[in-house]
Amino acid sequence: MTAPVMAASARGAAAGPARAADADARFMDLALALGRRGLGQTWPNPSVGCVVVRFDGDTPVIVGRGVTQPGGRPHAEVEALRHAGAAARGATLYATLEPCSHHGKTPPCADAIVAAGVARVVSSMEDPNPEISGRGHARLRAAGIAVEVGPGAAQARRAHAGHLCRIRDGHPHVMLKLGISADGKVGLPGRRPVQITGAAARDRIHMMRAQSDAIMIGIGTALADDPQLTCRLPGMAARSPVRVIVDSALRLPLDSVLVRTARQTPVWVVASADAPEGSDAALRARGVEVFRLDAPGRPDLGRVLRLLAGRGITRLMVEGGPLMAAALVGADLVDEVDLVRAPRPLGEGIDALEGLPLTAITQSPRFAARAIEAIGEDTLESYERV
Repeated sequence: MTAPVMAASARGAAAGPARAADADARFMDLALALGRRGLGQTWPNPSVGCVVVRFDGDTPVIVGRGVTQPGGRPHAEVEALRHAGAAARGATLYATLEPCSHHGKTPPCADAIVAAGVARVVSSMEDPNPEISGRGHARLRAAGIAVEVGPGAAQARRAHAGHLCRIRDGHPHVMLKLGISADGKVGLPGRRPVQITGAAARDRIHMMRAQSDAIMIGIGTALADDPQLTCRLPGMAARSPVRVIVDSALRLPLDSVLVRTARQTPVWVVASADAPEGSDAALRARGVEVFRLDAPGRPDLGRVLRLLAGRGITRLMVEGGPLMAAALVGADLVDEVDLVRAPRPLGEGIDALEGLPLTAITQSPRFAARAIEAIGEDTLESYERV
């Protein structure tokens, strides 16, 4: 079924450059919104959104929509073209990333677009994957399809940050989440945990988990909190990320919540080369995947991130304690920080970053403030790498 688009500014978009640009921006916004629905579900592939639109009269009509499916395929373009059917011929296709041009586990999307008879393709950005990197656009142009690149590029770079980091830097996009009191504390003296943020903020954190491929903590947090690390919003348990524990000596208890639920929601443990022999087998027998780095002692977090990228993880949320948070910030391995700040101070307590002031984030030239938002009584402050 087709869907008429009634926005007055989009009517007759083909009649002039200004209206065409306005229509492109509107439909790319829709494609970006569709793509965000799949965040956390499509790794190792990016979550792309796609819209197919006909401009036959004064009112554009959406004839196809698609988003990358769980596990990374089918791709969004194939889904949108399947939805559009014969109506795709002569239409404009909007995609948040360059259509693929290589034969992987599925045929190239560029070939499917050509076969469908699409007249014009608008994509937000070129894919940095060296197997694609402009080849998709070139294939479309060679087939006589008009191609425009750039609308929605800034939003697309943020939406596809995990894919960009994994291809460019060899590690996932790292989002550090810190729940802090008004005076920058994350726990009570003696490393005793305490509930700091309110219910609305906790719901937002669960949504962040649902939009992440994996969530990572250290063994200290696992032992102190015995956390679940799942998404517990109603009806969204299946959106829970892979749970990663950095545990150099394989101390994760077999009766912990993480181990007991490993067959329902994946648990990966990253250990050192000198972790006790035999601990691997006990964890694996309960459904935990164990990875040993080839060096003794505390695992190097850069190597941990590269291991995760090699396993397909593109978007990593970190909810570890002050030691892990400080180590990542100190090693310049953080791409985004979300500070969920409560309105009340704790007074004495544990600082958010072990051995570092919070200004290592909030006043660092490496991070720029992106947004600030009230969530119930709490405040979400977002920073991103510059």
